[in-house]
Amino acid sequence: MRVFVTGASGWIGSAVVPDLIDGGHIDRGHQVVGLARSEASADALAKAGAEVVRGSLEDLDTLRAAAAEADGVIHLAFDHEVAFAQGDFMTAAEADRTAVEAMAAPLAGTGKPFVLASGTPVAAGRVATERDGHDLPPLDVVPPEAVGMVVRMATAEYVLGLADRGVRSSVVRLPRTNHGEGDHGFIATWIQAARDKGTAGYYGDGTNRWPAVHRLDSAHMFRVALESAPPGSTLHAVADEGVALRDIAEVIGRHLNLPVVSIPVEEAQDHFGWPAMVMAADQPASSALTREQFDWQPTQPGLLEDIDKGHYFRQ
Repeated sequence: MRVFVTGASGWIGSAVVPDLIDGGHIDRGHQVVGLARSEASADALAKAGAEVVRGSLEDLDTLRAAAAEADGVIHLAFDHEVAFAQGDFMTAAEADRTAVEAMAAPLAGTGKPFVLASGTPVAAGRVATERDGHDLPPLDVVPPEAVGMVVRMATAEYVLGLADRGVRSSVVRLPRTNHGEGDHGFIATWIQAARDKGTAGYYGDGTNRWPAVHRLDSAHMFRVALESAPPGSTLHAVADEGVALRDIAEVIGRHLNLPVVSIPVEEAQDHFGWPAMVMAADQPASSALTREQFDWQPTQPGLLEDIDKGHYFRQ
């Protein structure tokens, strides 16, 4: 299968590409075509054995052409620089929706797979499942700071709806942290905050929980979805249903020899930076339904075990 992958050189994509080419549970690998914005990304993809298409999510004609020539699409890219570093999640979410529509158009009526990366939902007071997060609130009742996130969730629902247009569409929901050696995301930022502040802090009372998965396990989920997910499927790439924030802080504190302390909610933004907004909700999630339906079982270390290996603390 010729597979067009956006975000192919990113944290998840750089694990998805070799899994598609060499891994998985079928005898023959796939031919990967990766979107690359930079020369460095293009070089990395070529070394991984992928064909390279130069462009970005703003190059809609390039996206349409690459999708039309492919037997399937995996969309991993998202402008995290605009969404988080610049604090404009809405602009990033709108650009993402436009890119998705461009890639989906040539797939209509073909039965080809379109796999979208999304995030696990929050289900107040319980563990979220694959059935949650599909009924979205009207934008006019959503707090301004959350509108962009709802827009991105709506894009996932749009992709699921492509099943009615003859696309074998699916959404792979990822946990808040996809951990592993080389990770520069939530956990790495948390550790840097601990070094900078001199304390291994946790948000509030530390009972809020994060779902988690090793990036090699989540990468394989995209292959599973590409090859076998029925139209309109929602899959959860979750290994740890919910790891308490205090438990994470305790591992960090032990490795850095720092005191483990509670950070009051009103001081969280200053202490943790951008991850504070993700720490604010208790958000455990399950993958039980996905495991029952598909050939996917996590095989890599869990979050606390992976942090305890020490690679996050190398400088």
